[in-house]
Amino acid sequence: MKAMAAAGDFRGGDPRMWLFAIVRNTTRNLLRRRRMEQVVPWRDEVTEPVDTREDPEKRMLSNARGSRVREAIAGLPEDFREVLILREFEGLSYKEIAAVTQAPIGTVMSRLSRARTLLLEELRPEGRAGNELSRI
Repeated sequence: MKAMAAAGDFRGGDPRMWLFAIVRNTTRNLLRRRRMEQVVPWRDEVTEPVDTREDPEKRMLSNARGSRVREAIAGLPEDFREVLILREFEGLSYKEIAAVTQAPIGTVMSRLSRARTLLLEELRPEGRAGNELSRI
């Protein structure tokens, strides 16, 4: 609805980036109004295809890993989580992410690097003592 209302403001370029910016800003405004600390878990409604040849134990481990990754991503600070999702799940380029987030490309690159580092630290097999992501 907001995109239709703002269609006259579209100045050309990639409409996908324009729509991402509208969705991003609308979501941020909604979250601010609700004063939520975390984004509602994403993609939970999408179930991964199940390999029927896999034994139940392997399936259970695979599902547990997926849940652990989703939780680790949800635990990232918003700026880091946002660029990670736009790059890894939406496939946007650094330039496109910079346009959506209205941040310089260098900032996008450093946030993405930091997000990947934090994610790897959180997913280490030995785990971490406490959740240190909230301290950043």
